[in-house]
Amino acid sequence: MNLTQLTSKLTPKGWLAVGGAAAATLVFFYVLISMAGTPSYTTLMAGVDPAQTGKITSALSSAGIAYELQNNGTAIAVQSGEEAQARVSLATAGLLSGTGTSPSSAFQSFNNMSLGASNLQQQVGYQVALEQQLGSTIDTIQGVSSAQVQIAIPTQSDQLYSPTPQAPSASVLLADTGGLGSSQLRGIADLVANAVTGLNADKVTITDQTGQLLWPTSSSASTGLLATEQAQAGYDSQMAGQLNAMLASTLGAGKAQVQVSATLDANQITAQSVTYARKGTPLQTQTSKETLTGASPPSTTGTGIPAYAGGASGNSKYLNQTSTTNYGVDKTVSQTVVAPGKLLRQSVSVLVDKSVPASELASIKRAVEAAAGYQAKRGDTISVAQIAFAKLPAAAPAASSSTTKMLGYAKYVLVGLGALLFLFFTSRALRRRENESFAGTPTWLRELEAPRSLAAVEAGALDPLEPQAKVRQLRSPVPVAKQQIEDLIERDPDRVASQVRAWMNED
Repeated sequence: MNLTQLTSKLTPKGWLAVGGAAAATLVFFYVLISMAGTPSYTTLMAGVDPAQTGKITSALSSAGIAYELQNNGTAIAVQSGEEAQARVSLATAGLLSGTGTSPSSAFQSFNNMSLGASNLQQQVGYQVALEQQLGSTIDTIQGVSSAQVQIAIPTQSDQLYSPTPQAPSASVLLADTGGLGSSQLRGIADLVANAVTGLNADKVTITDQTGQLLWPTSSSASTGLLATEQAQAGYDSQMAGQLNAMLASTLGAGKAQVQVSATLDANQITAQSVTYARKGTPLQTQTSKETLTGASPPSTTGTGIPAYAGGASGNSKYLNQTSTTNYGVDKTVSQTVVAPGKLLRQSVSVLVDKSVPASELASIKRAVEAAAGYQAKRGDTISVAQIAFAKLPAAAPAASSSTTKMLGYAKYVLVGLGALLFLFFTSRALRRRENESFAGTPTWLRELEAPRSLAAVEAGALDPLEPQAKVRQLRSPVPVAKQQIEDLIERDPDRVASQVRAWMNED
């Protein structure tokens, strides 16, 4: 029995059974292949701090190593056979050592130090613990894969024997992803500087894994220089724009070009001045007057002591008068902050097209000097030169407003004409259809108007225009049991023959 006969004898239930078996087989092979192709993973790290999990997975992905997170992100597993490569990659990124420790555990070794430790040992332990804690804190910053901090704190002996006071310094080695900006680097420097007593942010050096210096940068050291350059560029563009607009409005577009190069003082100065009034105001006046009048005493007294004569005439008169006045003078103390941007000097270069008459160059120069605020004492320079400018491409003539209006009106006229043509052809077609006559009346309509009897239908008395209709006898229904037996004989004749033989043997 071939496959065709087998499939022809299948019942619908048989087909469903075959389809279910095929689907189960396909699912079994798919699961088997999936299980065979799934790689096995080996736990590489356990007890990992969740804050370090993202950095470790990023390092593994960069190295092309497949990983799997386990135990709610606290364990990391890699494919079997790649453990050594994963450890090397994590060690290169500085993520293998210290994994699983939190920043708060950095001082654990320092706290467990014995009581008999020397001052040097305590200082070294504190410095190492501080470096570890700062490194762990910097690791939590977005964009940093790993960080190593080294701090140099001068000892008391260094401060004692050094002619100049020694300040602490620090260096930070970052493995960043390239997303750190100047503000983030400034924050890292301030974080390290504030954690060490006496450390300035300028003494903190930050480098990346390639050895490039990230902090301090040239921009942070020369902020004033950049501000000066920006102010000068803004002044140059503004002044050149004003002068070009003036010359374009007088000479015409494309007839002159101006370039300005200025030197500005971007330093902010605070000036203080004290002014006194020329005339004072009396605040306090004190006057004293002393007088003495008397007769001449005898030359000697009874005791023999000579007396002092008041005057030659024998009478004394003494007068002493003094006056003291304290003045108060008005005093004005003013403090002025001079904003940056003072113009020190400027150079203006004017190029004029040869189409401009040479006799107008002098007037152009005077106009530019007045507009730019030229001052010879300040060192300003203005040069005017005449050269042939390149020819500008001719612009396409713009359409006039009347032409535009005409085009707009023509558009509406065309739309209206198209609507009229559509209505004309539609009405013409409708009138043509109304005048047409039908080829004949449909049979169903005639039957409705003039019904026929069954005898007329059997006799074939139909319309001569239509073919005669014959009434066929209804076919008797086929027995279902007989049809099933015939189908069984066609599908399985051997089984039917054996059943017939069995019935014959029974008789």
